[in-house]
Amino acid sequence: QLQLVESGGGLVQPGGSLRLSCVASGFTFDYYAIGWFRQAPGQEREGVSCISYGTGGSKYVDSVKGRFTISRDNAENTVYLQMNSLKPEDTAVYYCAASGSCGSIMRANDYDYWGQGTQVTVSS
Repeated sequence: QLQLVESGGGLVQPGGSLRLSCVASGFTFDYYAIGWFRQAPGQEREGVSCISYGTGGSKYVDSVKGRFTISRDNAENTVYLQMNSLKPEDTAVYYCAASGSCGSIMRANDYDYWGQGTQVTVSS
C-alpha cells in the first residue's frame, strides 16, 4: 500500500524550530522527488520546498529561503524539513508529496502521492 506519513508538527513560539519528517512506503522512493507543501485556512496550497532524487538537488519558495532546509535519507525512505526562525505566517498544515521531478515551479497537480498533513502553529 502506497503511503506518505508526515510527523513533527506542533505549536512553537516565533523564532523557534521544528523538524518535519515524511516517511514513504509502498513505492520506489529513490526514484521520486519529494516536495513539501503548506496550506493555511482560506488559502491555496503553496509549494514550500522540493528535493529531487539522485543528486538531491533542492529548491525553496522565497519566503523560507535561509530558514528551512530539506534533506532526504533514501535508506530510511524519509525526507526531512528543518524549519528554523519560524514566523506566525508559517502557520499551516504541511503536506509531503511525491512526484517524478521537482519541476521549475512547484504545482500541486504535478504530484502523484500525498500524505495526510501535519499542523504547524507558530504563536506566542
